[in-house]
Amino acid sequence: MQETQILSTLPGTPRTEPASRHVGRALVFDACHAGVVLRAVLFVEGVLGVGAMYGADSLPEWLARLALLTGGALPATLAWLIAACSLKTVLQRLPTIGQYAAGVLLGALAGLWACGMLALVGMAPQPPWLASSASGALLSALLVAALVLRARGRTPAATTARLTELQSRIRPHFLFNTLNSAIALVRAEPAKAEALLEDLSDLFRSALVEQGEAVTLAEEIQLARRYLAIEQVRFGDRLRVQWQLDPRTDAALLPPLLLQPLVENAVKHGVEPSTRGGKLRVLTELRGSRVVVRITNTLPETPPPKDAPPRGHGIALANVRARLALLHDVQGEFSAGVQDGLYQVRITLPAPPSSPTPPPTTPPRAPHEHPHR
Repeated sequence: MQETQILSTLPGTPRTEPASRHVGRALVFDACHAGVVLRAVLFVEGVLGVGAMYGADSLPEWLARLALLTGGALPATLAWLIAACSLKTVLQRLPTIGQYAAGVLLGALAGLWACGMLALVGMAPQPPWLASSASGALLSALLVAALVLRARGRTPAATTARLTELQSRIRPHFLFNTLNSAIALVRAEPAKAEALLEDLSDLFRSALVEQGEAVTLAEEIQLARRYLAIEQVRFGDRLRVQWQLDPRTDAALLPPLLLQPLVENAVKHGVEPSTRGGKLRVLTELRGSRVVVRITNTLPETPPPKDAPPRGHGIALANVRARLALLHDVQGEFSAGVQDGLYQVRITLPAPPSSPTPPPTTPPRAPHEHPHR
C-alpha cells in the first residue's frame, strides 16, 4: 500500500505538505459558484420583499416599491459577488479575520452603491447613506457566514462519504469471489489470474489512498474498467460491457470513487440475478457546456418475489447524489430509474475548460473484457 494515512480531515491537502502550513491561507468563503449566486440573489430579494411591505398600502404599491428597491439592490448584489469572485486569489492571501473584514467591507460599499442608484431615480430625496452602508455590511456578513458554514460542512460530509464508500467496497464476499476466480484460473490460465490480481490490487489501492475531493472522469473510468475486468472473469460471457467514451470529457471533475459503486450496482442488480446474464453500457459525451455520463444495464427476466429480502437500500445512489451536490452544487445533476425497459443512471457535470483533445481512453489491461458487444 502506498499510503499509510487512510483518512484526513482536510481532503484537499497535498500529501507532501503538512496541513499546518496552510493555516490562515485557506479561502474562507467562495462566491464563484452558480448556486451561490442564485441563493444570494434570492436571499436579498427576500429581504427586499419584506422591507417593501413597510409603507405599502396595497399589492400594486408593494410591487412598485419592490421593483425600485430591486433596481438598486440587485446590481449591487451582483457587483459584490463579482468582486468577491474576482478577488479570490487576493483574499486567499489574507488571514481569516482579514477575509471576513474584506467581505463585510465589500458589502458596505455595495450598500452605498445601491443607495446612490436609488437616489438617482428620485426614490430617496435624502439618501440614507449610513443606513444603506450598514444594511449592506449586515447582509454581506450573513452571506459570508452562510458560505463559511457551507465550506465547513463539506469536509465532514466528504469524510463520511469516504467512510461509507470504503465500507461498501471492502466487502468480504467481493474479496472472496475475486480470490476464488483467481484460484480457478491459476492453473488453467495463469496470465489471466495474474492480471486479475493486479486489477484487484489497483482497485483496493485506489480505494484506500487519499485522493482529495475531486478527480477526473478519465481516472474514474479507469477504476470502473478495473472493477468490471474483475467481474468479467467471474461472470464470463454472462457480463457484456460496452464503452462509448468521448475523450473531450476526460478532464471533467467529479468526486472520487463515484462511478465504481454505480457499475457495481448495475452488475449486482442487473447481471447477477439473471440466468442469461446482462448488458452494461457506459457512455460519456460532451453536450455544449455540459458533460453527460450514462450507465445503463439490462434488468432480470423475472422480477424478484414480493416477499424476497431487498438486495439494496439505495445507499450508494444517495451517497453519489450527496457528494455530487457537495462538489458541483446546482451545476451537477443526478437521476436514476427504469427507462425503456433498462435501468439508467444519468450524471451531468460542468464541462472542463477547453483543451487539446487527448487520445481515447484505453483499459490498462483486461484481455478478458468485451469492449464492444
